Amino acid sequence: MEKTNQQYDQVIAICRNLFEKKMKDYGTAWRILRPQSLTDQIYIKAQRIRSIEEKGVSKVGEGIRPEFIGIINYCIMGLIQLELGPSDEELKDEQTIELYDKYFLEAKKLMMDKNHDYGEAWRNMRISSYTDLILMKIKRTKQIEDNLGKTLVSEGIDANYMDMINYAVFAMIKIEFENEEISL
Repeated sequence: MEKTNQQYDQVIAICRNLFEKKMKDYGTAWRILRPQSLTDQIYIKAQRIRSIEEKGVSKVGEGIRPEFIGIINYCIMGLIQLELGPSDEELKDEQTIELYDKYFLEAKKLMMDKNHDYGEAWRNMRISSYTDLILMKIKRTKQIEDNLGKTLVSEGIDANYMDMINYAVFAMIKIEFENEEISL
């Protein structure tokens, strides 16, 4: 599990780096988005990944890696929006990064707890399974959103965002470190 811990941290660094760069370019303009709009953005990313997986080629030239990073970052934005609500007001950079780190660390803790119980079973899964699980979580999230956030027995939108972060991180670990593990 220590390898997973280190690899997770490396994926966090990759995603956070891109998030910070985009924040320098665009500020926090995404603060205007409602969580439902962020869910739709995550859907677009996951659907593109599935399309590339099924077709075996990307005409845009980017592969699936940037899409998994996008899913992670949009999920974190969604968690921030669930906490703060949409706003025309942008957040200060420091506060945004503080919230970003808070939610990534919560997702990591959840992953480590589940990973303990499941014994790293995710390492034997295909990346395409993570894509399908993310798409399923999006459908669940949309249903909860359509029910105005109310559930009878299920976890809420935030739990689904957390799970999507972790599925995308698992995919990123496989993408980033697969060759490294084969050569060992």
